[in-house]
Amino acid sequence: MPPVKPMLAKALDALPDGELSLEPKWDGFRCIVFRDGDEIVLGSRNQKPFNRYFPELMEPLRASLPERCVVDGELIVALDGKLDFDALGQRIHPAESRVNMLAEKTPVSFIAFDCLSDGDRDLMSAPFHERRAALEAMAGGFAPPIHLAPMTRDRDLAMEWFHTFEGAGLDGLIAKPIDGTYVPDKRVQFKLKHVRTIDCVVAGYRIHKSGDGVGSLVLGLYDNGRLQHVGVAASFTAKKRAELVDELADVVLTDIADHPWADWMQAEAHQDGSMPGAPNRWSGANGRDHSWIPVRPERVVEVKYVLATDGRFRGTTRMLRWRPDREPESATIDQFPQPEPFDLRTVLT
Repeated sequence: MPPVKPMLAKALDALPDGELSLEPKWDGFRCIVFRDGDEIVLGSRNQKPFNRYFPELMEPLRASLPERCVVDGELIVALDGKLDFDALGQRIHPAESRVNMLAEKTPVSFIAFDCLSDGDRDLMSAPFHERRAALEAMAGGFAPPIHLAPMTRDRDLAMEWFHTFEGAGLDGLIAKPIDGTYVPDKRVQFKLKHVRTIDCVVAGYRIHKSGDGVGSLVLGLYDNGRLQHVGVAASFTAKKRAELVDELADVVLTDIADHPWADWMQAEAHQDGSMPGAPNRWSGANGRDHSWIPVRPERVVEVKYVLATDGRFRGTTRMLRWRPDREPESATIDQFPQPEPFDLRTVLT
């Protein structure tokens, strides 16, 4: 019975030893589907049901899944043969009319990759190779938008997937010990993700929530001579937070008019959406303080990141080192790699 927390994965720099089941890593919303007759619950990672946001999945799930089962997987949105996480994120909306509109405009698919129960069989204590066999038996009844995740035990093929499938928006591999049981909320699987570095301009910083030191660096990259906001670098130690305040003291701006993003303070600059990558307002809404301290864009920092979409980091990056040898104008948006396009439909078949 729901809720059940999904099993998680620990990030590694290389595939571990041992017998592994290897799958593409999807860029979507984790979802455990519970079915009992006509009743379906779409369980999210935070255990709140997804049902109201994805009404278009109910009938396909009833048509594809056995009468009673629990299946773990991922909700995705595919546009033009590629995963689109931003479009998926827009599906979480409080207005029913917009939910229904987006269900037609950007429908989701469900990628099944684990089976927790089949009828009266509780499979959580069964080894993964048995759970996968049960899932593959179910998959004979799957039809789009319900799909079975590809799986292999061939490491060479999996690494080919790792590099090739990135062109379809996938972001790595998941490795599952073939004899491993299903352990909710524990990192007993492994994930191998694309990790890269890039040089960015520091355009400002936010104070840490404790009030002491730098909580995050606000980052930018030049695009045709224009500095665009691309994300933040964070997760500093208390010592580093204090050091960063001193390191940036001589470039702090007292007059925002001298900053390249001064125009973004004006409401009219955002009305037509013509400023891609614009940062949050200088003081945010919804109770969160997004205010930050502008600095002259003279310092370049090398950061490590996992994923970027549409010229912006997905998630927080990590600072590696200052790059005093680089001119800010040389930190351009074309540093982002462009993987060879790959059609997601090929992955799903």
